[in-house]
Amino acid sequence: MEERILGNGLKVSALGLGCMGFSHAYGKPTDKKEAIELIQKSVELGYTFFDTAEVYGTSEDPHQNEILVGEALKSYRDKVVIATKFGIRFDDKSTQVNKPLVPDSRPSVIRTSLEASLTRLKTDHIDLYYQHRPDPNVPIEEVASLMKDLIKEGKILHWGLSEADEDTIRRAHAICPVTAIQNRYSMMARWYENLFPVLEELNIGFVAFSPLANGFLTAKYGKNSTFEAETDYRNVMPQFTSEAIDKNMELLNLLHRLADEKKATPAQISLAWMLRKKPYIVPIPGTRKWDRMKENAEAANVQLTLEEVELIDKALDTMEMSAVFGGTEIKERK
Repeated sequence: MEERILGNGLKVSALGLGCMGFSHAYGKPTDKKEAIELIQKSVELGYTFFDTAEVYGTSEDPHQNEILVGEALKSYRDKVVIATKFGIRFDDKSTQVNKPLVPDSRPSVIRTSLEASLTRLKTDHIDLYYQHRPDPNVPIEEVASLMKDLIKEGKILHWGLSEADEDTIRRAHAICPVTAIQNRYSMMARWYENLFPVLEELNIGFVAFSPLANGFLTAKYGKNSTFEAETDYRNVMPQFTSEAIDKNMELLNLLHRLADEKKATPAQISLAWMLRKKPYIVPIPGTRKWDRMKENAEAANVQLTLEEVELIDKALDTMEMSAVFGGTEIKERK
């Protein structure tokens, strides 16, 4: 797979592997042995960029994802880039399927989180360490200053921000250069495109999570699709309702038409569109299936011209679409 550069020198595969779904938000966790084997097989496909977080697990095993990633990649450690995140916990008192997030980026909490992540990931450093969500109670300058210290200590190599706006990015970058932001981005969720000029000015990469709109843009879901009631967030995502399938038909037809023209799949068109837009965008689709993992990797070989991307953008600007899941509720820390 081709490689891309995030920020000032972090080399990663053009597509990364979002590992969250192995243990969080998309149904009951994958069997541990199966998940480890899939992550290892992805390295053979050319994936070198792996995304996890300290909170991607279950109530019974909240750190399961980092443990999986650490076990899977320990023998590939010098060949891969591992990204993980700090700064949130779930509101475990909530009965919602998608429990609210509680930000906590106090420096003492971050240091404790980092040491635990290093242990679970079986490594002595994190390649890319993200603040998972802004904390309204902790100035971003304080977080950035700590990141600067952690880089000097060799415990992290780069740092980033997730779901950040321009003001936060600029303030953080002024203290300690930001390598990447990780924000939601897909054909159905384009609200962060206004950050592109800022990222280019400051030389910051854009890591796109949910690049397939939580799987909707694979065009494999219909009105009869069902999801596990207690463990799958798609149950409460607006793009998967029966009404949304009808409302998004123009988008699905566009994906199918382009897929036929390019001898590709709708998912590959969605990812190729994103890759062609900017050289510093790296999508991190997640999957639990080998064939989907391979399909996503091959999206890097689908060629779209700039003119074709512009035509897609114009179509997206004017077509009717349903609402799309835009993120988990945030609750302020008390």
